[in-house]
Amino acid sequence: MMENTLFLAGTGNPAVDQRVSDLLEKALSGTDATDNRPELTVLPFREDQARKAPSVPVVALGPEAVTRVLQESPESPILALLVNEGFYSALNAPSERISALFYDPPLARQALLGKTILPHATRIAVLARPENALRYDNQLAPLRDAGLEAQVFVVSSDDRLIPTLVRALGYGDFLLALPDDRIYNPRTIKHILLTAYRRSRIVIGPRQAYVKAGALASTYTPLTTLVREAAGYIRTHREKGAFPPAAYPLGYAIEVNRQVARSLNILLGDDQALEQQLQDNIRQLQEVAP
Repeated sequence: MMENTLFLAGTGNPAVDQRVSDLLEKALSGTDATDNRPELTVLPFREDQARKAPSVPVVALGPEAVTRVLQESPESPILALLVNEGFYSALNAPSERISALFYDPPLARQALLGKTILPHATRIAVLARPENALRYDNQLAPLRDAGLEAQVFVVSSDDRLIPTLVRALGYGDFLLALPDDRIYNPRTIKHILLTAYRRSRIVIGPRQAYVKAGALASTYTPLTTLVREAAGYIRTHREKGAFPPAAYPLGYAIEVNRQVARSLNILLGDDQALEQQLQDNIRQLQEVAP
């Protein structure tokens, strides 16, 4: 009875949860003529049902949902969405049991977006807390093959944020904002953006929402794209009994604040041209990477 069922552990926001549920059912309905399986039904996650059907996959939306499923149904296979790579890595859960499609964009793609907007850029400034500095250093190292040097500036405490930012802006051709809510949040973002733009430095990232707040640009994965790729993970699990490894979604879009670009006298092509150039830059980096 449960073989064509999928559990959804939601965010607690009914509108978001229903939207994801509808998209999943649509993406997983057997529209291909060779696929005779009945449509897969998405049910809200409940501990009693999940424990009775431990082989049924659970799509968990966000860190709280993932934690809840791990506690209430320890044997259920989990596909985590709306989580970042740091959260997933900290779980230390068996990869065959829990996989993820990460929410935040990959750093290399964000950096190459900055390079696409500023073709002559050679240096990237990054702010990080002490515990993340080495990890970001390692993730950004491959950008040397694209002619970019990234330097991580460590923010040792909240009161050192702006002084550290000023040093970083003196180094980098642009600021690559990373998804660290202790550095980039509603309380700090206005000060960070004003400080950067007074020094004629653009800010890339960390997320689509910050572009609306005044960052110049960011890549992001639309919800429809994320769910479509999640459906592929679920199909693989149904066929092979395991999810593919955790990864960043392949599909993405670009959000640009053109008002900020105009104020900084940055000329940008249309969205399609910008996306094509970014794809070319990503492909070139992949070709030279070892």
